[in-house]
Amino acid sequence: MFRSIRWRIAVSYIALILLAMLALAAYASGLVRRAYIANLQVELARQASLVGETLEGPLSGSLGGQDIDVLAKHYAALLDARVTVIGVDGIVLGESHEDRRQMDNHLLRPEVQDALAQGQGVSIRYSNTLRASLMYLAIPARFDGQLVGIVRVALPLDQIEANVTRLRLTILGAAAVAAVAAALLAIYIAERTARPIRLLTHVVERLSDGDLTARLLPVTQDEVATLTRAFNKMADRLRGMVDGLADERSRLAAVLQHMADGVVITDGDGCLRLINPAARRMLETGERAVLGLPFAQVARHYRLIELWQQCRAGEQVPVELVEVGRSGPFVQAIVTSLQDAEPGSCMLILQDLTRVRQLETVRRDFVSNISHELRTPLASLKALVDTLRDGALEDGPAARRFLDTMESEVDALTQMVQELLELSRIESGQVPFHLAPTPISEVVLPAVERLRPQAERAGVEIRIEIPAGVPWVLADGERVRQVVTNLVHNAIKFTPSGGSIQVSAEPGEYEVLVLVQDTGVGISAEDLPRIFERFYKVDRARSGGGTGLGLSIAKHIVQGHGGRIWAESTAGQGSTFYFTLPVAGEM
Repeated sequence: MFRSIRWRIAVSYIALILLAMLALAAYASGLVRRAYIANLQVELARQASLVGETLEGPLSGSLGGQDIDVLAKHYAALLDARVTVIGVDGIVLGESHEDRRQMDNHLLRPEVQDALAQGQGVSIRYSNTLRASLMYLAIPARFDGQLVGIVRVALPLDQIEANVTRLRLTILGAAAVAAVAAALLAIYIAERTARPIRLLTHVVERLSDGDLTARLLPVTQDEVATLTRAFNKMADRLRGMVDGLADERSRLAAVLQHMADGVVITDGDGCLRLINPAARRMLETGERAVLGLPFAQVARHYRLIELWQQCRAGEQVPVELVEVGRSGPFVQAIVTSLQDAEPGSCMLILQDLTRVRQLETVRRDFVSNISHELRTPLASLKALVDTLRDGALEDGPAARRFLDTMESEVDALTQMVQELLELSRIESGQVPFHLAPTPISEVVLPAVERLRPQAERAGVEIRIEIPAGVPWVLADGERVRQVVTNLVHNAIKFTPSGGSIQVSAEPGEYEVLVLVQDTGVGISAEDLPRIFERFYKVDRARSGGGTGLGLSIAKHIVQGHGGRIWAESTAGQGSTFYFTLPVAGEM
């Protein structure tokens, strides 16, 4: 509550008035109390003098020893006060309210000492006998000029305290009324003072929350109005600056968001200030919060960290190719110092060259593979021609055998060229697919039955499981049979004698899944991702026939149907090839 200027003003007014009224009450009650006590002292002195004059005779013994106790009680009843008669030696000779024989010697009481010394003694104290605060007034009693005793009259202060309390209550009541009136006035004045400031504060809060249109019209002609006009002017300039910065930021954010290159900026403390989506992908940070983290904790690659540290040290940093992780990506790192913007800050640009490297690897492998595939039949043909030229041509049976071998090599070369041309046409989209609703059995059974004799010669069992109710697929039957043929042929080639191959189909809501599962030698985890590349063969495949194009052709045929093809395998435990075809009517 006291954080508000309105209440600070109001409470200050109220506190000031309450303090003034309390001080007045304390002063007035003290003044009245002293006046009451002074009046009471005068009254007690008059009463004590009256009693003293009356008791001079009895105290001197001239009246024949009258009972002073009786006289003390008599005068106490007349005066409505306590009367005590004390001898010169301090012994109580008469007492109106208590048994004097039980009372102490009173010679050393303050009022008694003052009466003996000054002719009158006054004392206010608490009486243990009567259990109340009393005013005691004592005067000496003389007979023929001789001190014969001391007369003391006492009255309780209850009435005085009651009167003072009533006065205090009256003053406090007046103070409360004045405080209420002052509070109302103070709240009114404080509200008039604080309202423009509160309105201005509300507008400032709107501005801080992003509402750059917030403004306030001056409603007074004082300092607050001047402050309001200055604020409006500042808000106009701020809005212009923010709009300009927002436009620049939006353009920069759009560029960074859609850049293919990764951008990372670190501050002078080595922590990330900016990272775009491309850099997140290359550094594999995911969607976790990395801003504010040390660069070394985010990069996690020693060479990138070394280049960044060289940049921070002010060294000339070369452009370097870095492979982030075991499986990429392969990036080109360019580190630039941002010393002018902030000492120690750097910008790291990461250009993803993974695809370029993959294409280079594919090109290199393609050249290597096709060279290998061509060299073998060409070398064989060269050797056969040389043999025939050296005289084998005259040997009829040998010549015919050599010619048959040459024909086989030429057929292999012809098949390789045909498959290359077919793969090129499929990849370029020049081969049309004649799609039609087709039973899955019409594409699986003919391909399997065609290869069953080969499987029997290899000692491999082939089983077919196509459950009833499998929906028809939308496919080019001849092309899909080519896919099944390639997969089953590979399974036969890599399954030892006594193994088995199972060809099955599983229906789905939108597609049919075809599986070719064997119990062969399997494929290693290193080779598995590359088996659908052109000419790619694992080491065991190079010992057998084939061009290495079958799986690549199968992949493009399946993808041309809108399906997917993949493989799962564990070395030594067999392989499973999968491909999907869309259900007829769902294409």
